[in-house]
This record gives sequence, structure tokens and C-alpha cells, in this order.
Amino acid sequence: MTDVIPAPRTARSAAAPDMFRFDADTTVWAAPGTDTTARWLRAVLGPALGLPLPPAAHEDAPGVLRLRLDDTLAPEGYRLTVTGRDAEIRGGDAAGVFWGAQTLRQLLGPDAFRRAPVRPGAVRAVPAQIVEDVPRFRWRGLLLDVARHFLPKDGVLRYLDLMAAHKLNVLHLHLTDDQGWRIEILRYPRLTEVASWRARSRFGHRASPLWEEKPHGGYYTQDDIREIVAYAAERHITVVPEIDVPGHSQAAIAAHPELGNSDVVDTAALTVWDDWGISRNVLAPTDTTLRFYEHVLEEVLDLFPAHAGRFSAFVHLGGDECPKEQWRASPAAQARIAELGLADENELQAWFIGHFDTWLAARGRRLIGWDEILEGARTADGTGPDGGPRTATGLTPGAAVSSWRGYAGGIAAARAGHDVVMCPEQHVYLTTGRTRAPTSRCRSGYVRTLEDVYRFEPVPDGLDADQARHVLGTQANLWTEVTEDAARLDYQAFPRLAAFAEVAWSALPAPARRDFAGFERRMETHYRRLDALGVAYRPPAGPLPWQRRPGVPGRPVDGPPPAR
Repeated sequence: MTDVIPAPRTARSAAAPDMFRFDADTTVWAAPGTDTTARWLRAVLGPALGLPLPPAAHEDAPGVLRLRLDDTLAPEGYRLTVTGRDAEIRGGDAAGVFWGAQTLRQLLGPDAFRRAPVRPGAVRAVPAQIVEDVPRFRWRGLLLDVARHFLPKDGVLRYLDLMAAHKLNVLHLHLTDDQGWRIEILRYPRLTEVASWRARSRFGHRASPLWEEKPHGGYYTQDDIREIVAYAAERHITVVPEIDVPGHSQAAIAAHPELGNSDVVDTAALTVWDDWGISRNVLAPTDTTLRFYEHVLEEVLDLFPAHAGRFSAFVHLGGDECPKEQWRASPAAQARIAELGLADENELQAWFIGHFDTWLAARGRRLIGWDEILEGARTADGTGPDGGPRTATGLTPGAAVSSWRGYAGGIAAARAGHDVVMCPEQHVYLTTGRTRAPTSRCRSGYVRTLEDVYRFEPVPDGLDADQARHVLGTQANLWTEVTEDAARLDYQAFPRLAAFAEVAWSALPAPARRDFAGFERRMETHYRRLDALGVAYRPPAGPLPWQRRPGVPGRPVDGPPPAR
């Protein structure tokens, strides 16, 4: 029991020792509303154990695993009861039943994480016990940046399975950036014909002199996206797409030069950016640009329907790191500022984001963006220029903030009444290194160990109880400038993602009082699960020879994370 990750709220052994054995006679009885978990058990756990797990004739049959809903339990909560005769998973909703099945899988041992039995005939048994559990946070997310380095569809599906195994429930899919556009838009085929690939890539951080002189690219067809969304939904994971505007948009401008500031730069000569960092080529604040992205978002909303998961009303529009130099130099942008009665370029960006905030709200959807969307607020009187409701930030009440530049943006958003996802780069950017050793130099940003991640606290000091309720949860971000393939993604993510999952799910004490030594002991078993899953994690003793990158420059940032 004690090696379950993330740690459950309570787990107690039965008064009399006993075991429930999984064998050829084990059946599954699924009450209405639990069918996704029943399918998952037969498709994933069954092959690992070499068992068919057929439907039970009735719920009281001996050797049955029962799945049922229980409205006395909290959403996503579950109670797993194991006796010598049968086992039962009750969930506060369908997701709760599924998370209970994930715990059962862990209790069956690391071999339950394989795709076929490696010890035919071995006894598979779970000690009699009761596990009661409920997540601390509603939003337990992982960002995958597939724009900088494309991750083929099968890799995304694999990460959805890894997320499910750790009870994470939101995949933030970063689909567009300066270096690539990864989603098919039927109305604008040049976004995939041109913007989905670049001629070469820098190897290492942007200060590196090394280059990979070969094209890089790829994109998801609309059917690929539908498959990803449906696969996630079967695992009670919501996929939140990100289409970044008005910065981080050079790839789109390379495909459609009319989107750029063509009065100050030759946008027709631009290509998809082959470097890292922040491109100065940003979207022009024109009606043409607005209509283009409205058309893009119409297709995005169809591909990511609002009924596809708990947080599927959200669409992430970036809104971060938008350089203003071209707008300052552009007569057309300056005319737009004057026409709208804005004070400066910061307000122009707020106007741009506000347009799509209103556009999404009118369609029953919710904007979420990086904490820069709080900047340049135009109104504080409760209404926007369209007469719709606004908070003091100038955003609609339903807009939410991903707080990445530390805690400050999240604190400001929560105090203004906005929902917040805490993902400060100083704590949960998994692209960062874990050591300053020269053999591990190819990294980006702060050095953060497994213990650093385990002691991360998503709810910052300075919020009262009502404000703290706006913290939907937390998210770990995997950016891919220096993470070019699935093996490197695994190396950067694990085992730190396991620590993050426990922070997001479990009712942990204050950071200084957390039992990191106990977590490390439980990880000894969890590493065997990761081995069974084929995860190329960083071993606790340090990187394996083929995981080292001597001589490849990274971007270490010294110093402890700032106080919350």
C-alpha cells in the first residue's frame, strides 16, 4: 500500500489478512456510467495479466471486480475495497472509478504495467484493504510543447497513458509557435504546407553554435486531433489546445505574410524560424488578422468540443512574450492605436486578447492565457467596449490565467476573481536541469531537483480563502527547444513528473514538512513501473552514458526559486 504514487488520502489493511486473486475466473461487473473503466481494464490490465476479465453474470459473483458510482463521494474521489472474495471500486463520478482502477493497477505490482505477461501462471493478488482517496486540485496538468519539436501522434497517445497512470487530468497541447504550426486547418492549407516545417534547428539552447542541418516538421491531421481528444476522454483527461497570439507567430506569418506587419518588415521573405528565443515578428493588429484567427478558432472549437472533458470549455491563446518594436514602428499599428483610443502598445495587446476573449465567451467557451494577458487593462468599471461584463483586468469573468512568471500573476488574477492554474517556471518547468554538472548542460532555465519539485506548493501565500478557491490547480510544463525526441522528453519529465503528480493530487503538508525520504522509498517501486512502461527516465544515481550531453550548451539559471 505504502508505495502508491500519488499517495492516497487513507489506506488501511483489513482486520484479517486475506488476498483477492486475479485469475482466469476473475470477472468485471460494471454499473451504468463506468463503461470507460471496464473497457480500459480489459484493454490494458487484461493483456498485462494474461486474463480476459469478461463481464460478470451478476454483481455478487465470487471473484468479481465491481465498478459502481456513489454520489456520496466527491467528484474524482474513489473508494477501493478489497476482500478475499471480491473487489469493488466506487467513484464519485466516472473519473473517480477510473482513478481507483489506476490505484488497483499499482497494487498488482510493476508487471501490471506491461503489455503482455512476463511470468505466465504467476499469482496476481492484492491484499485485503480499503483505500479512500480524492484529489486536492481539480486541474492537474501537463503541457506538451509539440511546436518546437514535433511529437508524432503515437507519442502524444503514449503520454496520455503516462498521465493517466499518475492521475493527471489536463493535457495542455502547445500547437503553434514561431518554429512550427502543428494542427491542420482546412480553410488555410498553407499552415501545414509551409508553416509546419523548418529548414534546420539549433541544437542546444539559443547560445549554442551547433545546428542540425536537416528539415524538421510534422502536424496532426484533423482526424489525428479527434483521435487524441477521444483517447484522452476515455482516460478522463481533457485536452486544452493552445493557439498562440499575437506573439510567437512567425510560422503563421511565413505561411500568410498578410498577417504580419508588412509596412515595417518584408513579411513575404520570412520563413519558419529555425532559432530559439522570442521572435520579433508578431501579428499585425488588423481586421484581416482577426478574421483569419476567428476562422482558425472555428475549426479548433469543432475539433476540441466543449463536451469532451471537465475543462474542455477552455481554449488557450498564449498572449505571452509579444515584442512591441514592430508595432511601435508600424504606421498601421499606430493608426490602430489612435482609432481605438488606446494609450500605447501594451493596451493594443490587451485589445487583441480582449477581442478573442469576447469572441470565445460568445460561443460558450473560456479564454485561458499566460499571465501577460493581465497587462494593459483598459477598463475597471465592469463593462468592456462591447458592453459585455469585464473585471478590473479588462477580461471577461470567465477568463483564466496560467501563472508562469512566478506566483505574482496568479495572485493578481485570483484577487480579481479569475481562475488560475499555477505553473511557475522557477518550480515546475521540467525542461530545467537537475544538476549543474557539465555532463548535463543541455537544459533550459532553473536547476530543479526531484526534491525541489516535491516541495512545490501551488497555492501561494497572500490569498484569502475565497481567493484561494480560484486556484483550479497546477501544471508542469515540458517545453521542447532542447528536447528533440521522445527519449529526451522522458528524461526531462521523469521522475520529476511523478513528484509533481503527488503535489497535484495528494493532501500533502506544508512544503518543509513533506516526507521526501518516504517519497524516495516509494519511488523505488515506482521506478520498476516506469521500467515496465518503457520510460527512459533519469536514474537517481545520474544520467546513463547515452543520456549525457557534454559540450552542448544549455541555459542554467542559478539561485533558489523565489518565495511564494
